[in-house]
Amino acid sequence: SLAVFLGGMALVSQLGTEFLPTLNEGAIAINAVRLPSASLEGSVAAGTMIEQRLAKFPEIETIVTKTGRAEISEDPMGPEQNDFIIMLYPEETWKTGRTKEQLVTAIQEELAAVPGIRLSFSQPIALRVNELISGVKSDLAVKIFGPDLSILKEQANRIAAVMQKVEGAEDAKVEQVSGFSQIEIAIDRQAAARHKINIADINDVVETAIGGKIASTVVDGQMRFAIQVRFPEKDRRDIETIGRILVNSPEGPAVPLAQLAQIRETEAPAQISRESGMRRVVVECNIRGRDMGGFVAEVQEKLAEITGTLPTGYYIRYGGQFENQQRAMERLSLVVPASIGLIFLMLFSALGNLRSALLVLSNLPFALVGGIVAVLLLGINISVAAVIGFIALFGIAVQNGTVLVSFFNELCARGATPENAVRDGCALRLTALTMTTLTTLLGLLPMVIATGSGSEIQRPLAAVVLGGLITSLVLTMIVLPVLYCKIETWVCSRQIAD
Repeated sequence: SLAVFLGGMALVSQLGTEFLPTLNEGAIAINAVRLPSASLEGSVAAGTMIEQRLAKFPEIETIVTKTGRAEISEDPMGPEQNDFIIMLYPEETWKTGRTKEQLVTAIQEELAAVPGIRLSFSQPIALRVNELISGVKSDLAVKIFGPDLSILKEQANRIAAVMQKVEGAEDAKVEQVSGFSQIEIAIDRQAAARHKINIADINDVVETAIGGKIASTVVDGQMRFAIQVRFPEKDRRDIETIGRILVNSPEGPAVPLAQLAQIRETEAPAQISRESGMRRVVVECNIRGRDMGGFVAEVQEKLAEITGTLPTGYYIRYGGQFENQQRAMERLSLVVPASIGLIFLMLFSALGNLRSALLVLSNLPFALVGGIVAVLLLGINISVAAVIGFIALFGIAVQNGTVLVSFFNELCARGATPENAVRDGCALRLTALTMTTLTTLLGLLPMVIATGSGSEIQRPLAAVVLGGLITSLVLTMIVLPVLYCKIETWVCSRQIAD
C-alpha cells in the first residue's frame, strides 16, 4: 500500500495544470487590432471585408462585429479595434469533417491575407472574463514594469520574440503603445522675442483656432447652449493651414505661426498603461495544445536571461489566466487542509476515539492516488474544478471507512475479539459497501463521458471522485481491516499487561 501511494505521488509531476478547463461555447471571438490612427470609417470597412471572408465557411451561422467601446465601460476600446463574435452551427451538423480547432486554423489562414491587422482568437465569454479579471484578452500576459516607455517597448519586443518560439504559443503580440500621429507645435522663443510676442499669446491663438473657445451662448427657452468657434476639421489637420494662422504683434503687422514655431507631424504613444502606479507594457499570447502550468514554466525558463539583464527599476510579472490560477491555487492551499481538519473533527466526534478517526482518515492518501491516476489516464489537467473534486472525494471516501470501523467497534463492544470483529464485520458489510460505492460510481459515469455544454467543467470533478472511490474501496476492504486488527490487538494486549 505504501508503494502504491509513493508511486501515485511520483505521477504528480506528469500532470498538467490550468485555471479552468476550456469551455466549448459554440462560438468564436476574434479581436482585430489596427494602427491607432485608423479611422472609424476604415475600421468599419475592414470589418465588413473580414465578415465577407468569414461568410465563406459553412460552419458559421452568424457574424456580429463590434467596433470600439465606450470609455465608461470596464474595458474601453478605440475605433481601431474590432471584436468579431462568430456563432457556429452545432458541430454534429458540420459536413466538412473539421473540428473546432481545425476551423480556427482555417480561419487564421484565411485572414492572414488581410494586411495591417493583428488577430487574437478566443471565445466570447472567455474573452470578456479574461479582460475584466486580469485586464488582458489572452491566456498568458507577461507584464514589464518601469519608468521609460521606450525601454519597456524594447524589452517587450525581446520577450515576444522568445515567447513565439515556445511550443503552444499562439497569437503572441505586444500591447500597442505607439503608432499614434499628432501635430506638434514647438514655439521658437527667439523668433517670438524678435516680434515682441508673448508665448501665452501664441498659445492662446493656437488654442482658439484648433481647440476652440466659447464665443457666445444661444438661449432656447430655458435651455442654454455654448457656441464654440474653431477651424473646420480639415484645416485643423493640415500643417500648412495651421502655419498660416496669424498672431498679432505689438510691432505692427500680424506674423504667421510658421515663422514663430516649428510645426511638424510626430509619432506619439497611443496609450500609456499603468498598474499599481507604474507604467507597464504587456506581452500576451494564447496557449494551444498544452497545459498552462508547463507552458508558463518553459516561458519563465527561457525568459530568465532577459529578466536577469533588465535595467535597474524594471521588473516582470505574469498575469492573465495564469494569474487567476495562482490566486485560486493559493486560496485552495488553505481550503484543502481546512477541509481535512473538519473531516477529522467530525470523525472524532462520530467514532468517539482518536485511533478510529485516524484509521478512517488513512483512506484519504489512497483516494488521492486514485484521483491522480484517473485524471492522468483521461488526459485531464489539474484545475480549480479538479481540486474541488478532491475536496468532495475526501468527504465521500471516509464514508465507507466510517461504516466499517464503527461496526468493528460495535462488535468489539459486544465482546468479540478484534480479529473476529474484523472477519465478521467485513463479511456482513461487504455487499453494502460495494453497492454504495457502485451506485456513486455509476452516477458519476455520465459526467465523465458527457460532451454537452458545460461538460468540460464537470469532467475533472467527476473523474477525480471516480478514480479516488475505486482505490479507497480497495483500501477499505483490504488494508483498513488489517490495520484495525493489529492496532486493536496491540491495544488490548497492553491493557491486559497493565
